[in-house]
Amino acid sequence: MKNWKRTFYVIWTGQFFSLMTSAIVGYAAVFWLSLETKSASVLAIATIASLLPQGLLGPFSGTLIDRWDRKKVMIISDLFIAFWSVVLAIMILYGEAKIEYIYIILSLRSIGSSFHAPAMQASVPLIAPESELTRIAGINQIINSSTNIAGPALGALFIANLNLGFILLIDAAGAVIASSSLLFVHIPNPKKEEIVKPHIIREMKQGFSIIHKNKGIFQLFIVSMLFMLFIMPISVIFPLITLEHFGGSTFEMSIVEVFWGIGMILGGLIIGIFKLKWNEIIIINLTMILTGFLFAGAGLLPSSAFVVFVIITAIGAIIAAIHSAIFTSTLQKNIATEALGRVFAMYYSFAVLPSLIGVAATGFIADALGSMLTMTIAGALIIILGFIAMTAKEMIAIGSDDKAPLPPA
Repeated sequence: MKNWKRTFYVIWTGQFFSLMTSAIVGYAAVFWLSLETKSASVLAIATIASLLPQGLLGPFSGTLIDRWDRKKVMIISDLFIAFWSVVLAIMILYGEAKIEYIYIILSLRSIGSSFHAPAMQASVPLIAPESELTRIAGINQIINSSTNIAGPALGALFIANLNLGFILLIDAAGAVIASSSLLFVHIPNPKKEEIVKPHIIREMKQGFSIIHKNKGIFQLFIVSMLFMLFIMPISVIFPLITLEHFGGSTFEMSIVEVFWGIGMILGGLIIGIFKLKWNEIIIINLTMILTGFLFAGAGLLPSSAFVVFVIITAIGAIIAAIHSAIFTSTLQKNIATEALGRVFAMYYSFAVLPSLIGVAATGFIADALGSMLTMTIAGALIIILGFIAMTAKEMIAIGSDDKAPLPPA
């Protein structure tokens, strides 16, 4: 770990280009679908297409990540995304930008992400010292969030002036840059477990056993699954709220996303600069409660309160960044490095699959009851979840080492 900072600088530079181009394509696709269909159901199907492969492949990809060279996994995953982006770009440039093509784009990207994301997170503890993991999670959040600032603005600009096929080629270029940067760094692999004969099913069961035996981690997984179940529907209907309730256009949609990105950067800065002195699990629970109140209140706003909606979005993003960074570092600190690939992949699956139920239901609920009422209901459920999580003693215990208790409200 002697030159761990240099390694991260190189990785972060490459990942920035990949995340930026992916954000541009992702927002361009969402804007295109929102403007073309104005349907919550279509947005819900697009979200399912982008998450379902990752959810289904998670347990298998995690097992393979722990067995394979993690650096090679990330490179191949990026190139896989780039290849299919080029193929679909050619299809669109020689035909029409049909909704089915968008679904294909999102599904294929999800397959690559099912390997890339857990491999990246599982590699962090092998590169950096444990004392820096929370800060690194915060810096990663800043990088992700900065793309959420430029991504929507550029996505709106590109979709208004370029064919979607050309935008896909930009995404492919970003993936190539990210995979190339990894060639210049060394990412160690953990000691392989003593397995007489590799067996994917057995290794999957071992990964689940690691989670299940640690009651605190298991409770954290359950709470996170439910949180995703309620929060994903809100993210799906955000563009429609801007279009329908506040009477916005592509510009207003991009403004909401830009302020979300700014909030995420501020949250990442808070985690990256300041060392936490309180129980990290209690902070995770508080972030859920605050998120619930924010979105429940946002659902009650009148159509003239777009500026208030944008401010609430930014505050919610700050809280979300803190939640995500602390959750990631908690897993990295409490799970053995040789099993982190499986654990992160299983988390993505456990969190994604239930959330797809919420997303599917939300598409029809929002069309029937309205986007604002749907947001208020989801926010109320998150508040209840946060207070219930405060009673999970084993889960709170995993964040209590050398931490002072939170001061009373």
